[in-house]
Amino acid sequence: MRLRSLLPALLLALPLAGCLGLDAGPRASPTIYAPPLRASPDPAWPTVAWSLSIAPPEAPRMLDLPRIAVIPEAGELQVYKGALWADTPTQMLEDSVLYTLEDSGRITAVARQGSGINADYRLGLDIRHFEADFSAGRPPTAVVEVQARLMHLPEQQVVGSQAFRQTVPAAGDGAAQAADALGQALRATSRAIAGWALATGQAHQREAHAAR
Repeated sequence: MRLRSLLPALLLALPLAGCLGLDAGPRASPTIYAPPLRASPDPAWPTVAWSLSIAPPEAPRMLDLPRIAVIPEAGELQVYKGALWADTPTQMLEDSVLYTLEDSGRITAVARQGSGINADYRLGLDIRHFEADFSAGRPPTAVVEVQARLMHLPEQQVVGSQAFRQTVPAAGDGAAQAADALGQALRATSRAIAGWALATGQAHQREAHAAR
């Protein structure tokens, strides 16, 4: 839990967005949601002999907060009243991709940027969407969209870039159902990114060896 470090950002966010009070009264203690972050590896993923660092993901300011973002109507952004994430979306994404790659056993080394490993590639991630979207009706749809870039560090060359988008219908209107659906969408996105990074880096390795 990094809730203590997130409180300043939380207090800053309160006047900037409305609260969708679907499941909590005005004085209710906040409920903290911590979705599982690990995703199952795909048996088809390649086993690679290179190393990878994951840069801290980026996100729009209003999405990277410990509040569960909601789109009640197109063009509006609010948050669930009385509901908090245990961590920010950027931190959850970084953790999820890292854990998924570590658990896969398919890569020589993977770590966060700045951890000290001499990585061959760096994975950059930009969150574009991370919200429960009511604009198409109720219950909402969880939307997670991430732009990923893989850079070969010795050459400072981007060898691949791709957008990943997952949508999961929530089981109900409440914050608990939205958090569960967003957690599912996050894991699916992280799994897709992990597999793509392994395949893209391996394809670049093959091309580099063939060119020698």
